[in-house]
Amino acid sequence: MKSYPLETLFKEVAFIAYHFNWSSNEVMEMPHWERRSWCDEISGINRKLGSEEKGRISL
Repeated sequence: MKSYPLETLFKEVAFIAYHFNWSSNEVMEMPHWERRSWCDEISGINRKLGSEEKGRISL
């Protein structure tokens, strides 16, 4: 079984926790597929808002 890179895990957790104000524990309890889905959704929202605002990031 291949493990998930720890640096990537921390980036995903920070990204989701920052944008949704969820605790790191809540995000860490999610399965990988769910964290990636939330990262994709947040990035999509940021891209959409990017045409209106500057300074948003995507993961």
